[in-house]
Amino acid sequence: MAAKFLGQFLLERGTLTPAQLLAALDAQRASNPLLGELAIHHGMLDALQARRINERQRAEDRRFGDIALEMGWLSEGQLDVLLAAQKKGRKLFGQILVEQGVLTAEQLETELAAHRRDLDEANHALALGIAGHSLADVVTSAIRVCNRLFPRLVGSQCQAAGIAHDAALEACEVTAHVRITSGPESLLVGVGCSRATMHAMACALLSLVPEQCDDELAVDALGELVNVLMGYVVRDTLPDDAVYRAQPPSTQLSAADLAATGRTLALAMASQRGDFVLIVG
Repeated sequence: MAAKFLGQFLLERGTLTPAQLLAALDAQRASNPLLGELAIHHGMLDALQARRINERQRAEDRRFGDIALEMGWLSEGQLDVLLAAQKKGRKLFGQILVEQGVLTAEQLETELAAHRRDLDEANHALALGIAGHSLADVVTSAIRVCNRLFPRLVGSQCQAAGIAHDAALEACEVTAHVRITSGPESLLVGVGCSRATMHAMACALLSLVPEQCDDELAVDALGELVNVLMGYVVRDTLPDDAVYRAQPPSTQLSAADLAATGRTLALAMASQRGDFVLIVG
C-alpha cells in the first residue's frame, strides 16, 4: 500500500475526474502564493531581491521572512502584512472541492476519514519496511528533508509513498546522485524520475517556463536539487565536527543500478510535480 495525496486518493476512488483534480490543484496553488511572490506583488521587494533570499534559504534552511528582515529588505510591519495576506488566502484542497461543487461538506468529511485510514496503513507499512535497516535513521532524515524543502524549492508538497519496487526503479528515465565520503564511510543520496517530472521540478526550481528549460538545463537542476538534499541530510545526520568530501552530482548510474549497489534503500515519493524515487545508500 502506498501513501497518496488526497487528490490522488479521490481520483483512484472515482470521486474526482482528472479534470476536476487539475482544476482544484490550480485553485489551491493560486490561493497559496509564496511569500516572495506576495512581496513582489505588493511592491515590497523586486524579483532580484526575492531570488537572493531564496538562494540563501537553500543554503541556510531559514524562513523567507527572517532572512528578509536580517538583510533589511523588509520591516517587521511589512512582514506582518505579507504573512496575514498569505494566511487569509490559503485554502485547503478539500475546501476548494466544496467551493467548486465537486463534493458536499458531508461527502468531504466521509472521504477525509477514509483518506486518514489509508494514510495510517501506508505509513505503518513504510515504518515496518524501514525498521531495523542500517540506514533507517538516514532514510528518515532524508524523508523529513524532502518534506521540509520541496514546498520551498519546487512549490510542491512531498511525502513518502512506500518502499520503491523494481518497476518504479525501471521507470526512472533520469537519475542524479551525490556521494560523500567521511573517513572509511560513505553516504549516497539520489533522485530518479521521469523526464517530465525532471522538467517540472527544474522549471519550478529555476523559476522558468517550460520553453526556457531544455534537457541539459533540467538535468543540471536535478543535480542541484540532489546536492541541496544531501547538504541537509549531512547536517542532520553527521556530527558537527565531521570531515567529509563530496563528489559532484552524477547522472551516470540509473536508479536501478544505484539501488543495487551496496546497502541502499529506495523509496517511492509523491509530489505535485510528479512522483520520483529517493535512493539512500
